[in-house]
Amino acid sequence: MSITKQRQQEAYQALADTFGYTSTMQGPRIVKVVVSSGVGSKRDKKQLEIIENRLAKITGQKPSLRPSRISIASFKVREGDTVGMQVTLRGARMYYFVDKLIHIALPRTRDFRGLKASSIDYMGNMTIGLKENTIFPETSDEDLKDVFGLAVTLVTNAKSKPEAEAFFRHLGMPLIVDLDVKR
Repeated sequence: MSITKQRQQEAYQALADTFGYTSTMQGPRIVKVVVSSGVGSKRDKKQLEIIENRLAKITGQKPSLRPSRISIASFKVREGDTVGMQVTLRGARMYYFVDKLIHIALPRTRDFRGLKASSIDYMGNMTIGLKENTIFPETSDEDLKDVFGLAVTLVTNAKSKPEAEAFFRHLGMPLIVDLDVKR
């Protein structure tokens, strides 16, 4: 059993008094993790293949290609061109990825001081933008010319932002307090 899954099960006992849960099914849980990367209007098939292979190595699952819905002449994008890639993780792969993100990838980020609590939206989901894919151990460091960014969204069934923030803190997510954001 992964660390995240254990902490998620323990979160009910820790948060039950604060939020008034009467059943274990009322406690927040991670439903899915969505990892996505925009590739822009790259027409180079090799570059798209490199991004697809790296996302597959990082997540353990093949990404689905996201085509453009409309043509935009000023960006030289045609309808149907690949503009992004996305992976949706559930179950054991999801817990493994979240463990790897919290304990390995985020500490390897350059000048990392923590994640802002403002990255949690009012529906209880957290979106983290990563500038480099090289923070994951599966990517080789010798290919530094092919660095791309990605977004990781942790989707929960929390009903409010304070509930989700307490849940993420209990999971071990390194959150810092935003002083400039109104709550």
